[in-house]
Amino acid sequence: MPGIFGLITKEARSCAEAQLAKMQQSVHREKFYSTGSLVDEQLGIYVGWTALAGSFSDGMPLRNEQSGVALVFSGEDYSDAALRRAYQCEAKTSSDCESKYLLGMYAEDRNFVCKLNGMFHGLLVDRARGAAILFNDRFGMHRLYYHESEDGFYFASEAKAILAVWPELRTPDPRGIGEFVACSCVLENRTIFKDIHVLPAASQWIFRGGRCEDKTTYFRPSEWEEQGQLDEEAYYLELRSVLLNMLPRYFAGRQSLGIAMTGGLDTRVILANHPVAPGALPSYTFRGPLRNSYDVRVGRKIAGMLQQPHRVIEVGDEFLKSFGEYAERSIFLTEGTVDVYRASDLYVSSIARTIAPAKIVGTYGSEIVRQAVMFKPATPTPGVFAAEFLTQVQEARATYTALRGEHPVTFAAFTQSPWYHHGILALEQSQLTVRSPFMDNDFVRTIYRAPFDSVKNGDIRLRLIRDGNRALGDVASDRGVIGKKGILPSMTLAYREFTFKAEYAYDYGMPQSAARIDHVLSRLHLERLFLGRHKLLHFRVWYRDQLAAYVREILLDRRTLSRPYLNRNSLESIVEGHLSGRQNNTTAIHKLLTLELLQRLFFDRQS
Repeated sequence: MPGIFGLITKEARSCAEAQLAKMQQSVHREKFYSTGSLVDEQLGIYVGWTALAGSFSDGMPLRNEQSGVALVFSGEDYSDAALRRAYQCEAKTSSDCESKYLLGMYAEDRNFVCKLNGMFHGLLVDRARGAAILFNDRFGMHRLYYHESEDGFYFASEAKAILAVWPELRTPDPRGIGEFVACSCVLENRTIFKDIHVLPAASQWIFRGGRCEDKTTYFRPSEWEEQGQLDEEAYYLELRSVLLNMLPRYFAGRQSLGIAMTGGLDTRVILANHPVAPGALPSYTFRGPLRNSYDVRVGRKIAGMLQQPHRVIEVGDEFLKSFGEYAERSIFLTEGTVDVYRASDLYVSSIARTIAPAKIVGTYGSEIVRQAVMFKPATPTPGVFAAEFLTQVQEARATYTALRGEHPVTFAAFTQSPWYHHGILALEQSQLTVRSPFMDNDFVRTIYRAPFDSVKNGDIRLRLIRDGNRALGDVASDRGVIGKKGILPSMTLAYREFTFKAEYAYDYGMPQSAARIDHVLSRLHLERLFLGRHKLLHFRVWYRDQLAAYVREILLDRRTLSRPYLNRNSLESIVEGHLSGRQNNTTAIHKLLTLELLQRLFFDRQS
């Protein structure tokens, strides 16, 4: 996984370097990664990194020999081009690194981190000050794990690097596991591991003499919450101005760029407001095995209108044949931050890399602009978990409820995005440089200035699209949303909403009584009538059919059945009921498979 790892310690160099080597061996690496390390024995700094070859952070470390400053940076910065030019300086790097201007920023201002704009983390070493600064982005999107001990401070973009030198931390944290079961993520900077935490957003921690001296936070959401609200028209004009000014930053850089084309509005906001030369932006859309979804149809149409190449990437037989491999790799990479069905994200990202090593996405658009809530606590299937364990799940619900009291934009940007979306982003980032303009500092700051009732007064994205490219605004989205009014657009919207709900009802949302009827009519293959118009993943059917052997192998194994937090009889009933087709236990199987893979990969002794 691209990122940094290492330790800050007073221990002898020989011991510290041995630990750094163990951490380096444990982190995920691909053949297209670059890697290296930096040691400053005097300050007790031992840091390594991995980066996607050719990316913004390839070519570490940055050095200024004259001032004695070195920087290891991971991620990307989208600061204004004029700001970059103003801070260019001579930096000794292993290549012509895009990020060398960061040393100039630090030379001018020791609080340079607050000027950065993007998803990143890094470690800056200043020998003249006798200090090191560990920092991350203001949203906490480019995650860093850490562990503090008497021996030193350990940090890494992957928790497994810390586990490599602290095997005793391979102990589940009950509260973290309970939150994962309830919310499919861990809350409040906890993890599923005892005494391993997530570095808080906007951290700027200062180390001297091998110890943490000051845990500073350089930004708080309240700074944006306290801005004055604008009226509806002033808000729109400012938001569009910010959008037009920021988008060119996300299309720059030396990596070739593609775009994940969907049928929704978020990607279209980007395309409508940043024209690209014909043929310069390869695009791709994902589909399932049954038919071309509305995502594919709309994505292909938009690509054609903009004269961009388009490819359809199918999640079908090839993926299902290798599901066990992708499932294990995905859980190993994300360390308790996604459910197993997200293995498809790893699969499609590996293919997308063959098209372009970087991609621009509309991810987080509806969450930030419309404050869409993408996760909430789920109630586990009755009887499957032991009563003692369920108390942790209930506590997770209380924690989540408290978090929902935040400002809605704060919840979307600073809670939902870095905690719930982290695992999905991590899978993509293991293969690609991922750029999301909707997490831009300037854009999110402006969203806080929206009128109180702006979300209720219609979708501002429709106006952004039509003002940028009217033709794109006349194309209905995958859900039938369109800027035009009239009988035909209303009928399109109603029909696609019906098919969306029908597909959900036939797949994940199928009631148990309907599952029994579907089982009786299984020879008719009714799924071909309902599935695939909106969703590309059909795990209710896949677990029952193509993946039945895998489900049985993992969940009915003696190791799984002996887990103390599970009720064996209920587990067997859930699995057999689903595999027979008489029940719909899709979401329960998602969670049970994920927990068992986590157990085997991280907590069992043989790990």
